[in-house]
Amino acid sequence: MTGNIKLKLKQFILLEECPDGWKKFDLYVIRDENSVFYVGQSYLAFHRVWDHIRNGYKWRSDVGRFILCNWPKSMNYEIELLSSGSQEFAVVDHDLLRAEEMLIKMYKPCFNVSLNDDPRPIPEIYLPPGSTIRCSRSLRRLQYQAEQAIKNDERKKWIEDLQ
Repeated sequence: MTGNIKLKLKQFILLEECPDGWKKFDLYVIRDENSVFYVGQSYLAFHRVWDHIRNGYKWRSDVGRFILCNWPKSMNYEIELLSSGSQEFAVVDHDLLRAEEMLIKMYKPCFNVSLNDDPRPIPEIYLPPGSTIRCSRSLRRLQYQAEQAIKNDERKKWIEDLQ
């Protein structure tokens, strides 16, 4: 198994069902262009990322809460899905827990506290997860906003291509 998937949160949030080809991914990274916020593992990473988002409303996930507190900026966070079976994890014998530990040690994510001696601070441009959620409490509304953001991105690219 090789490869990984990278997409913006605004694209991820439109996918409610895990595509079949993504079921092999058991690791995930949530980040922006400069910082890694969280690294996690689950036998089905796609569903675990969704759990974080849903549980953010209920204070059961700091990273989910962080996403919701920073909406709409967080729409541009990147979700990366990886497989512990890929070549980059051969050094840890493709062991899921050791692969997660490897990524945590490499990135020092803000929200991973175990296996992370020196978590990076949350960048100052973002609100901490203890902040008030200022986005809709309706996932449908967030999905609509994500769709509109994607359409705006496509429109901007189209206009740039015309020039």
